[in-house]
Amino acid sequence: MRNKLLDVLEKRTLGIHCGIPSFCSANKIVIEAIMDQAKRFDDTVLIEATSNQVNQFGGYMDMTSVDFREYVYKIADQIGFDKDKIILGGDHLGPLPWCNLPANEAMEHAKKLVYDCVMAGYTKVHLDTSMKLGDDPVDEMLPNEVIAERGAILYKECDRAYKELLKENPDAVQPVYIIGSEVPIPGGAQEEEDNLKVTNPRDFESTIMAYRRMFSKLGLKDAWNHIIGIVVQPGVEFGNTDIHTYNRLDAVKLCNRLKKYPDIVFEGHSTDYQPPVKLREMVEDGIAIIKVGPALTNAVREAIFALSMIEKELIDDESQRANFIEVLEQVMMDDPSNWIKHYHGTDKQQAIARKYSFSDRSRYYFTHEKVLEAQEKLFENLSIVEIPLPVLHQYMPLQYSKVRDGKLSCTPRELAKDAVVCVVEDYNYAVKCNYMANPMM
Repeated sequence: MRNKLLDVLEKRTLGIHCGIPSFCSANKIVIEAIMDQAKRFDDTVLIEATSNQVNQFGGYMDMTSVDFREYVYKIADQIGFDKDKIILGGDHLGPLPWCNLPANEAMEHAKKLVYDCVMAGYTKVHLDTSMKLGDDPVDEMLPNEVIAERGAILYKECDRAYKELLKENPDAVQPVYIIGSEVPIPGGAQEEEDNLKVTNPRDFESTIMAYRRMFSKLGLKDAWNHIIGIVVQPGVEFGNTDIHTYNRLDAVKLCNRLKKYPDIVFEGHSTDYQPPVKLREMVEDGIAIIKVGPALTNAVREAIFALSMIEKELIDDESQRANFIEVLEQVMMDDPSNWIKHYHGTDKQQAIARKYSFSDRSRYYFTHEKVLEAQEKLFENLSIVEIPLPVLHQYMPLQYSKVRDGKLSCTPRELAKDAVVCVVEDYNYAVKCNYMANPMM
């Protein structure tokens, strides 16, 4: 079967404005919202998991590749979304989770990871071998040839898995691949960056040449036919408190160089929090795969915080309140491992970051039992009371407008999901022709 991502390339070759968002999240509310919105427009959705989230050892989501597939498919079944319209992707697939190990050992783990992803039906694979491994020289740049050789080795393993998969399912979709990694590790920048550098066009072409040489060296004659994109740094990033917005003038040389290669596109990571017009400019300029993650979970966090404030207004008995904000803070303080390296400064500055940082390290705690219990209790509390429109207007003005106009149910879960929809709408505007931002408004 034809990989649906090839349709994006074909349309762009014909001069049609086209791209696709890559939604990198395992949050259930996020995935529900993405699929609900896709149902409205009969869209195909691309949902990805990183190698830190999901791998053969469980990752921080405690899921294997198959587990994540079944998790996403179960949500689709629950809301009646066609699973054939889901593209599963693996992001930063490579030795990243094991980069402290010697290269041979780390690469064996990486080979198992990519093999499992392809066997599980992932049809978009980002091969990322850009990080140094345990026995690489610490005082030297990792050569392009080494990066490409490791990437080609992983591609070969993916190809082996696909051939095995065809024996089980002759209709299995051929995966397509993304190479390169001109971005920080998954989750956004760890430090604020004053001088964000756009990828040099020469470096972009060096990546292409290095991979072509390694594919040839390993006898992978058809491999380049399945490479559809390269990750570059087009000048977008976000940190805890700042956002580097896209400036197409800064990226013009890089994007012009892409025109020499009509069969590939750029993939842009860390596009979170970009204005819709900037996202659209990125797609126009060839950055046709635009990845978003923390902005989605941050939208859920903002919505649940707003609902918590509404709860304080409407539930008089303090002992009956979910106190979600306080529960989340306590869980994060009890286990600081997922934020301590990212949030710096005074105690007050760290406390503010834990709640409001664009990097949204709180997302790592949303599967914690106590946090889930608080979330469900909050939803239950606000399901048995009527939320007055003026109160909704105060805390959730975007959702208020839709509730007022009869376009959104005033129930807590739907209100939270709609906060995600507002983010999804920005990406729909970016990748589609003649699309009006926030058409429900």
